[in-house]
Order: sequence, then structure tokens, then C-alpha cells
Amino acid sequence: MPSTNLKALAESSREKLKAAIDPIEHFLNHHALEQLVQNDDPDSVAFYSGLLSDLRHLLVFSEVAYEKLGAVLRRPNLDNDLAERALYEVYHNGVNSFFYPKNECYSEDGRYAYTGQDAIRFRMKPVRAARDVILSISRVYEELRDDLSYYESDYLTHRRMQGQSK
Repeated sequence: MPSTNLKALAESSREKLKAAIDPIEHFLNHHALEQLVQNDDPDSVAFYSGLLSDLRHLLVFSEVAYEKLGAVLRRPNLDNDLAERALYEVYHNGVNSFFYPKNECYSEDGRYAYTGQDAIRFRMKPVRAARDVILSISRVYEELRDDLSYYESDYLTHRRMQGQSK
């Protein structure tokens, strides 16, 4: 990938990560398990514990990727290998963490992806604040997934072919 395109992709990915980090961080700073759980229902406790855990992991992955992209972009000359590695990590750690959360409190239903409706389906009905944060960041991670689809599999294939040709 030409370095001008790579730099633009790194810059836009960094901006999108920041757009996701802020609402996640705000939600986690202002909502505790006790506030989210209603009626001490064990299913509700498990759901929100899992959701909060997944959001904490997503926040860490996104913040680390944001910082790595920042470090790459601050260099006087763009290191293409380092930039590509950082974008690969955005895809595999950030995007995949959002769309495949460990606790499966929500999932993406592809049948709704092109209908204009929200494609995110929750395992149980969440409180408004939890629903809003997931749906707001889903758009950001959808854009990142689309922008970085090359890093899903083509990047590793390209790297393996480079290694074999040396």
C-alpha cells in the first residue's frame, strides 16, 4: 500500500478509535454494576457483568491501538511496516473485540446490516444507557471493519509471501 494512503488510513483509523473510546470511557466511568442490574435478577447480573467486562477489554484494546497509531504518525518518516502492523492490530483486537465479545451479551445480526436498522441484537433487553453506548460505537467499528478489511486476511498472506521470497 502506498505510504500516502497508509498514512491517511492510519490517521482516519486513529480518529475513529477516539470517537469510540470517549463514549465507552464515559459509560464505564458513570455506570457501575449495581446501577445497571434491576431487581437482583441473576440473569441480569450475569448479563451486565459480561457487558462491563467486554467494554473494559474493548476500551483497553482501542486505547492501545490509538496510542500505537499516534506513535507511528508522529515519526518524521512513516514506517510502513509499523503502520501496517498497528492497523492489523486495530482490526484483530479492536474490531473483532467489538463484533465478537467474549461474553456474548450482544451480537451482530447480518440480516439487518443493509436494511438501515440496527444490526446489533442484545441477549436481553439492556437499560437505555447500555443500549445507547453499544449502538453508538457500533457505527464506528463498522466503519473501521470496512476500512481495514484488508487486514482481516490479505495482510498476513502478503507478509507470508514476503517471508518466502527472501
